[in-house]
Amino acid sequence: MTSSPHTGFGRDEADLGALTGVRSGKRSFYPEYVRSAERLENAVRALDRISRALVRTAEGPRGLVEAVVHAAAEHLHADWLLVAVADGALQAARPRFLLLRGAELIDDERLLPAEALPHLHVLRSRPWEAEDAGGGPIGPIVRVSMTLDGEPVGGIAGLPGFGVDVADTDLAILRVLANQAAVALHNSFLLHAATKLRGKTEMLSEAAQRQARELAETQQRLIEAMQRQALDDERHRIARELHDSVTQDVLSAGMTVEVCRAELAAEGGHDQVVGQLTAAKDLTRHAVERLRAAIYALHNGSEEPPGSLPVLLERLSSVHLPSDLKVRVRVVGTPVPLPGEVEHSLLRLAGEALFNTVMHTTAEQALVRLRYRPERIVLAISDDGDGDPAQLRKTLKLTASTDLAGVHRGLANMQARAKELGGTMSIRRSELGGIMLLLDIPLPLRRNGKAAP
Repeated sequence: MTSSPHTGFGRDEADLGALTGVRSGKRSFYPEYVRSAERLENAVRALDRISRALVRTAEGPRGLVEAVVHAAAEHLHADWLLVAVADGALQAARPRFLLLRGAELIDDERLLPAEALPHLHVLRSRPWEAEDAGGGPIGPIVRVSMTLDGEPVGGIAGLPGFGVDVADTDLAILRVLANQAAVALHNSFLLHAATKLRGKTEMLSEAAQRQARELAETQQRLIEAMQRQALDDERHRIARELHDSVTQDVLSAGMTVEVCRAELAAEGGHDQVVGQLTAAKDLTRHAVERLRAAIYALHNGSEEPPGSLPVLLERLSSVHLPSDLKVRVRVVGTPVPLPGEVEHSLLRLAGEALFNTVMHTTAEQALVRLRYRPERIVLAISDDGDGDPAQLRKTLKLTASTDLAGVHRGLANMQARAKELGGTMSIRRSELGGIMLLLDIPLPLRRNGKAAP
């Protein structure tokens, strides 16, 4: 069975016969049998070279084409050998052609020898004509087509070395090499494309995971912002109600007390009542000042920029207390960053101590001293009032051991808060003459019995 040279079909039996070379077992064909045995041995060596070339698929298309060129050139002892892919075929294959001359590999058309250019054009444009033998001044040119799924996709062309007799066996080997090279080129492209796609998939997966984490963080920040907004709205509502109702009521009460006091003073003989009304007037004035401080804190607490503990103490002393108590803040040592809830606890302790100073003493001045030491923080709140440290220590001991139904629990609550931070609270005589509340907190700070983050 024969076929058109344009398709390359029907060559299997012919190529098999060419490879074996055995057509008869009669003794009269013994010389031909010897030659066939030699060709078979050469064919086995050539197939071994082909197998070693084609297993280099994983090295990429370039390495594969180089291996094919070297295997074919070695088999033909070629002066030069060319492998080329046809235009429009195996479009992803690179390089599109490669020529071996001596030890030099050429993939630039401008550097090709003139005698190889016509064969490159044939392999590129008319690969089905690759097996037409051509002639040249040095010797015959060998060309075979490269097929994939029965379609020509390129070919091999070469100039055999001097004295090399090219037989059908050699052409069959070159066809096997060319066809398997086409398959390997295609598989190599698929392998590298899959590897590249896998790498891109991994990158996209990592990007998706990163975006998922960022989305979760953004969602958490949004929830926190919404919660802060809700708290801000509620604070502003309370501030408006305090301003529009409670403050006005206290002012009205103060004015009424002042009118009564003035009338009684004018009549005379009511000194005791006048004294009581004067005290009531002072209380209403203090109440208005406290309401104004609370309204300011409610309106501006979330809008004020966050700061370190020293900054927060300065803000506490200047904003959240009545104006008739002068508070100074002194910081010793280098401030260290603290967890937010710990700073809040220390700030609450200082605020409660100053509130007690205002409400229960005659103090006019107070000193808040924050000392940073290598292994601890010492916070001291001192005043120049008339408080008695010994009496306060007795009160603290009593409230710590007796249920007073919530009365005088301020000191006990402050002591409990200090213990939550892992520290201690003591009450001493102040150098200013009044009370000094001393809080000694170790580092790292603790919260609820656990180390602070």
